[in-house]
Amino acid sequence: VFNNSECEYSREICDPKTFNTSNMSAQCPDAECLFAFYGGETLYHKYLILFQFYNIFLFFWCANFVTALGQVTLSGAFASYYWAFKKPEDIPAYPIFSSLGRALRYHTGSLAFGSLILSLVQVIRVLLEYLDQKLKGAQNKCAQFILKCMKCCFWCLEKCIKFLNRNAYIMIAIYGKSFCPSARDAFFLLMRNIIRVAVLDKVTDFLLFLGKLLIIGIVGMKAFIFRPKVSAAPSLNYYWVPILTVVVGSYLIAHGFFSVYAMCVDTLFLCFCEDLERNDGSSERPYFMSPELHEILSKAKGLHRPPPSTLVH
Repeated sequence: VFNNSECEYSREICDPKTFNTSNMSAQCPDAECLFAFYGGETLYHKYLILFQFYNIFLFFWCANFVTALGQVTLSGAFASYYWAFKKPEDIPAYPIFSSLGRALRYHTGSLAFGSLILSLVQVIRVLLEYLDQKLKGAQNKCAQFILKCMKCCFWCLEKCIKFLNRNAYIMIAIYGKSFCPSARDAFFLLMRNIIRVAVLDKVTDFLLFLGKLLIIGIVGMKAFIFRPKVSAAPSLNYYWVPILTVVVGSYLIAHGFFSVYAMCVDTLFLCFCEDLERNDGSSERPYFMSPELHEILSKAKGLHRPPPSTLVH
């Protein structure tokens, strides 16, 4: 549609790609090629960017809720093993299903609230990235510096909330409290054992990284050795693409499996700290942990191990 105040109105259909080189553009320099759609501009088109952020927020919330449900389910299963005084007699027959049932029946509100807090921070990070793309051509160095500082701060805040939520879900699985008391108890429990937390996190992350690296290396070598070598088949121009695909897929699978081990380590560690504070190894208040676990984790803090006669095997 040609719309111009000086030239005659025309009903011809224009193509925005070729309009600038057409005869109409030469005859009427002030002519415009406008896009018209039926119905006019509605609220949907006016607030489209807000709806897109709303969809992103719902996606983050659902994804974080599913992740939280998985974490509290695994934590409940591992905690039921740790707090079983007589193993395996006191362990539930189906710990995973029992923990999942408790989470769905009693803790969905806490999981939704924890995932909501994390989702809000993630949406703010997306908004900052959107503003960064919009202001990329701006020459204001001060605004760019402030924006980069905000992006860094919210990245750190997201990491802290993820760490706090993870430990809060463990306390929810152990005691069955709501999210805020569980987050408070987990925070102060970790602060009272900050040295053990630092040592255990670094050692665990390093061992899990080595495990992932080993799996990726083995799978990548096998994919390279057993790549197709049929003479009748056409040769690949980029033979490393399927190998890279296999390597990326193996990393994702290994990351999923090792995240279960990481959740197990975090759960048993918090249970260990709780066991140390609630019990003293005497016959009246024996430890739920094994003597080997007590000796390994107590060396990092320099604690004295109780006499073997007071430990429950």
